[in-house]
Amino acid sequence: MRLESGAFIMTGVARLFFILAIAYAILGLLLGLHMSISQDHSQMPTHAHMMVLGWLMSAVFAFFYHLFPDVGRSRLAQIHFLLTAASGIILLVTLYMFLAGNIAVEPVLATASIGFFLAMLLFAWIAIPVVSKKTG
Repeated sequence: MRLESGAFIMTGVARLFFILAIAYAILGLLLGLHMSISQDHSQMPTHAHMMVLGWLMSAVFAFFYHLFPDVGRSRLAQIHFLLTAASGIILLVTLYMFLAGNIAVEPVLATASIGFFLAMLLFAWIAIPVVSKKTG
C-alpha cells in the first residue's frame, strides 16, 4: 500500500512484527538502563535475548514480510507471528524470573525456547523458497 507521498506503508504481519520489535527494543533498553543504574548485571542474558530475539529478529521478520507482502498475507505467516510473539514473550518473562532465582519456571522456559525455535524453523520454511526463486 502506498501513501500519497509515494512511500510504502507496512501492513498485516509486517506491521505486527515491527510493532513487536519496537516494544522489545524499548523494554530491552529499559532493562539495560536499570542494570547500569543499579550496578546489578545479573539480567544481562535477558537483556541480550530481548535485544536479539526480540528487537532484531522481529524487525528482520517485519522487513521480510514487507518486501514480500503476498507471503505476509498467508495463513502460515499469521501462525509464524503468533508462535513467535507468544513463545518469545513467555521465554523472556520466564528467563527473567529464572535468573532472579525462581528455578520452578525452568520447564516453562524450556518449552517457550522450543516454541521460539519452532517459530524460526517455520520462518525458514516460509522464507527460503521465496528468496531461492530465480528471476529473469
